[in-house]
Amino acid sequence: MGRIGVVTFPGTLDDRDAARAVRLAGGEPVALWHADADLKGVDAVVLPGGFSYGDYLRAGAISRFAPVMGEIVDAAGRGLPVLGICNGFQVLTEAHLLPGSMIKNDHLHFVCREQVLAVENADTAWTRAYAPGERITIPLKNQDGQYVADERTLDELEGEGRVVFRYVGQNPNGSRRDIAGITNAAGNVVGLMPHPEHAVEAGFGPDGPAGPRSGTDGLRFFTSVLQALVS
Repeated sequence: MGRIGVVTFPGTLDDRDAARAVRLAGGEPVALWHADADLKGVDAVVLPGGFSYGDYLRAGAISRFAPVMGEIVDAAGRGLPVLGICNGFQVLTEAHLLPGSMIKNDHLHFVCREQVLAVENADTAWTRAYAPGERITIPLKNQDGQYVADERTLDELEGEGRVVFRYVGQNPNGSRRDIAGITNAAGNVVGLMPHPEHAVEAGFGPDGPAGPRSGTDGLRFFTSVLQALVS
């Protein structure tokens, strides 16, 4: 059973949801506290959503200096799988584990909706249970969800196949090239704005082919990393 660390910062909202997702996937969630420079020997890490440190300065800007992040940056460089969800994605860009930045949605409003995504890269540690080109539905909720980067960086992400997810239909936040999620060159670090941990259990997820609230497309993020740990 893979041990997946779930980090809690002051202001984190979705740590318990992420821990439940790990458990439903068959893993063992391990609570990690922002102020502890200790990963407790986990096999992977999830940086969940919320408003760490109240999103003061910029979303994720203070969290990058937390003691636990120093350990995560070092471990990610050695291949540790790391998933950043929403605020976690913002933290990953601030910590320079992923390129680009997250800014206010182009319409300047908080958005909360079910979002269709196209799977662009199914070779990362967190997406191997999906099929390239597959469309999945994942809840989205953010106000600083607009992904931006210079054209050279965007071209590199496209050329190297590092765009992992793209928004389908209306772009909800103005993200460049409809990008919803990206990965590092090694494929062990993934960040995305939508919340897969909210689509892991029938009856509590988005609407799906089996009926209202039946969608569980997010569960495969967590089964993917458990498969990656034993392959």
